[in-house]
Amino acid sequence: MENYSAIVDYVVVGAGTAGCVIANRLSEDSGCSVLLLEAGGRDWHPLLRMPVAFVRAIQSPGVNWGFKSEPEPQLNGRVIDLPRGRVLGGSSSVNGMFHIRGHRRDFDSWRELGCAGWGYADVLPYFKRYESSWRGAGKFHGGDGPVPVRPIDTTKLLAEPLRQAMAAAGHRLTEDYDGELQEGFGRGEVTIDGRGRRASTARAYLAPVRSRANLTVETGALTRRIIIEEGRAVGVEYSRGGCHYRVRAEREVVVCGGAYNSPQLLMLSGIGPADELRRHGIAPRVDLPGVGRNLIEHPRMPMNFLATQPVTFARELRFDRAVVSVLRWALFGNGPFATQISSGTLLLKSRPELDRPDIQLLCNPISLDARLWFPGVVAPRPHSFYVTLCLIHQRSRGRVTLRSADPAAAPKIFLNLFSDPEDFVTMRRGIEATRAIYRTQPQAALVGAETVPGDAALSEQALNAAIAAQVGITHHPVGTCKMGVDDAAVVDPQLRVHGVAGLRVADASVMPTIPGANTMAAAIMIGEKAADLIRGRQLAAAA
Repeated sequence: MENYSAIVDYVVVGAGTAGCVIANRLSEDSGCSVLLLEAGGRDWHPLLRMPVAFVRAIQSPGVNWGFKSEPEPQLNGRVIDLPRGRVLGGSSSVNGMFHIRGHRRDFDSWRELGCAGWGYADVLPYFKRYESSWRGAGKFHGGDGPVPVRPIDTTKLLAEPLRQAMAAAGHRLTEDYDGELQEGFGRGEVTIDGRGRRASTARAYLAPVRSRANLTVETGALTRRIIIEEGRAVGVEYSRGGCHYRVRAEREVVVCGGAYNSPQLLMLSGIGPADELRRHGIAPRVDLPGVGRNLIEHPRMPMNFLATQPVTFARELRFDRAVVSVLRWALFGNGPFATQISSGTLLLKSRPELDRPDIQLLCNPISLDARLWFPGVVAPRPHSFYVTLCLIHQRSRGRVTLRSADPAAAPKIFLNLFSDPEDFVTMRRGIEATRAIYRTQPQAALVGAETVPGDAALSEQALNAAIAAQVGITHHPVGTCKMGVDDAAVVDPQLRVHGVAGLRVADASVMPTIPGANTMAAAIMIGEKAADLIRGRQLAAAA
C-alpha cells in the first residue's frame, strides 16, 4: 500500500465550474471530509471581477492554462488559442458570464442515447436549484440558489433597432431562452451579482463555505495521477511547491478538470486507449478507447460591420468616460462596466425542418478587438457592430491525446473543426442570415460596409475561404469523457468511470453531445446533480 500524507473521504480534482459546486455540496455533510485540489491560484485579481474586463481576463497568463490546438487541417493549418481558467472557479472565473442552458431537446437527446436520468425533466430541477433568477422562482427558474442570474442592461447597447430588425427579418422574439420559447431573439442574461461583480462558482459556491472544518482547498496543486489499487481509485498524487504528496480517498475520487484536463489525467493514470498509453510508457490499467475522443467545441465566425454614426459602445471607452465607469463599478457596482456589452442573442434554425436551433448569434455594439487597460481603455476606431456567429450543433468531432507522460505537459488537442463538410454549409447559411438581419431596417440605417468576412465574399468558394481564415472557437469544449452505455462511453449515467470503482468524472467532459448554448450553465447543473449521485439522492423530475 502507498504511503499517504493525508486521508480524507473525498478528493475533488479541479476547483473549476463543476468542482466548486461539488466541493460545496459534499462538505454540507459534516460527517465527511473533502479535499479540493486546484492547479491554479486564488481568484483575487480585479479583472476577474469586472464584467466588461472578461476579454482581458480570459487571456491573462496568470489564470490561464494557455493551451493551443494542433494545426487545423481545414483552417489553413492554423493553431487556435484555447484559453481555459487555471484559477479558483476555473473558466467560470474568466469567461463571458452568459447564462443560457440549452434547448430541452438537447437534454432529452442525452436520455435517448441511454443516459437515464439526464432528460430535460430530470435536469431542470438542478438548474433551478442553483439559480437565483431576477425573475423569481417559478416553473422554469429558481429564486434562492447561490448563482445570481440577471438580465444585461441594454440601455446604451442599441438593442431596440436590432430587435425590430430581427422581427422584420422573420425571426421570433423571446423573453426567456430558458422558458417556454427556447429560440428567437432576446436580451441576454449573465451571472453577475447585485454589486456588479462576476459570480463565478468560486464566488458563489466556494467562498461562502471556506471556513467549514471538513473542507480543505489546496491551490497551486497539480494532480499527477490517480492511485488505483485492485481496480479501485483510492487516492491521488499531486505536486505543490516543488514537493509531491499522496492523499487517500476513503470514499471516492471525483475528477473535475474539464474537457482537456480530465481525459489527460485519466490517461496519465492508465485509463484510456491501451495502445496510446503504451506509446508513452504508461501501463494500461483499464482499456477505455473513448477517453479523449468525442471532443466538441462550438466554432465561431466573426462578422463585423462599420457603423454609419458614432453611436456604438465605443463612445463609453473614451478615456475620461472609462475612468468614471471604472470608479462607478468599484464604488457602487453599477454603470456600463458592470454588465456585458451585448445587444442581444439570437438562436435560429438554419433549416426550418430542424427540431431546435443550430446557430447562435451574439450581437455586440462594438468590435471585440477593444482592449481594457485598467483603469483606462483603448477603444477601436472606427465604430463597429460585431457579431459572433456560432455553430451550436456542428457535426465535426476532435480528440485529446497525451503529448507525453509528464503531467506538467499540455495535452495534444485536435479540434478537427469543419472536418465534416456540412459544417461549412451551415456556417454559410448563418452568414447569409446575419447579413439579412443587419441589412433590415431600422438596424440597416446604422450599418455601413461589412468588413469581415467582407462585402465581396459572396460565392461559396469565397465564403469557405473566409471561414477557414477567420473562424475561431467559443471556449465551450465538451465530450471527451462522454457519458453513456455504448463502447465509446467513459462514464455511466451515474458518472462512474467504466472499469474503475470509486472514481467519477463530473464536468463538461461527460456531455455526450453539446448543448446549443453557452455551456457554463450545463456544467453547473452537472456539478449539482453529480453531488446528489455521490450522496445517493436525487431531486424529483419536473412535472
